[in-house]
Amino acid sequence: MSEHLRTALRLASSGVPVLPLRAGKVPFGNCRTCARNACGGRPNMKSAGTCRCPEPCHAWAAATANPDVLTSTPWAAAWWQAAAVAYHPGGARLTVVDLDDIHAVAWAHETLPPTRTVTTTRGEHWIYLGAMRSANAVRPGVDVKSLMQYTRWLGPGTSAMAPLPAAVLALVGREETTPARGEVVSSLSGRARWDAAVATGCRHTEKYVRTGLERGLALVRSRTESGAASQAFGVAQFLAQQHAQCPGPCGLEGLGQEVIAAAVSVGVPEPYAARAVGNGLNTEAGRAA
Repeated sequence: MSEHLRTALRLASSGVPVLPLRAGKVPFGNCRTCARNACGGRPNMKSAGTCRCPEPCHAWAAATANPDVLTSTPWAAAWWQAAAVAYHPGGARLTVVDLDDIHAVAWAHETLPPTRTVTTTRGEHWIYLGAMRSANAVRPGVDVKSLMQYTRWLGPGTSAMAPLPAAVLALVGREETTPARGEVVSSLSGRARWDAAVATGCRHTEKYVRTGLERGLALVRSRTESGAASQAFGVAQFLAQQHAQCPGPCGLEGLGQEVIAAAVSVGVPEPYAARAVGNGLNTEAGRAA
């Protein structure tokens, strides 16, 4: 039994849904049956599906506190290859405020009520009792992870957990902006289109890349009432994952600029859009832009 599996079982015994992460702090990819979500997704995903795959597919949606599943044969290979353990905060009725730098940590000390704190490589996780909708880039250096999200397990932390405060709930409400009236003020002059000429190490055709990008941009632009920044994060994450096996460079920065522009066009403040897209692209650590 690997050390990561031992950790996972300890967490599961407390009712915390867990899953293995591979190198780069990302979930294991879907199996062939579930690839590209052809199976329809798991029942507990945003768009409920019928998939009952025994393997750890579908990222956060695979998280479980069932020891029989965690120690099953379909999960065994993932645990032996795992680089870390993650958990689904919302599934444990928790919310993690992910503070990515010293400025974000300072803001939290000034703004949020004290709670359990876990030190991370770049900042801190502040953990509250209660679940809520997740959102990335709610302010510079701050993500909120709860429902339909995972976060890396970095230890139990210190201090007692406080109830989820209104100040954290308000962060997500602020992130989900309404459309801007008239012309959007942005430093993105025109539309910065991705060009295959900068993707000299990409293994995909230009048609393949642009087709996937256009579908993603359409999803972002469809969020005219709310959720555009979160959708931009998801699209950027998907694009990064599509290029995970390329030797690079793949021009990911150019792809990201197009996603940012789409989010800005439906009213997301440019700093939030840039932060969300940057987080999404960085889910595949070590990828060259």
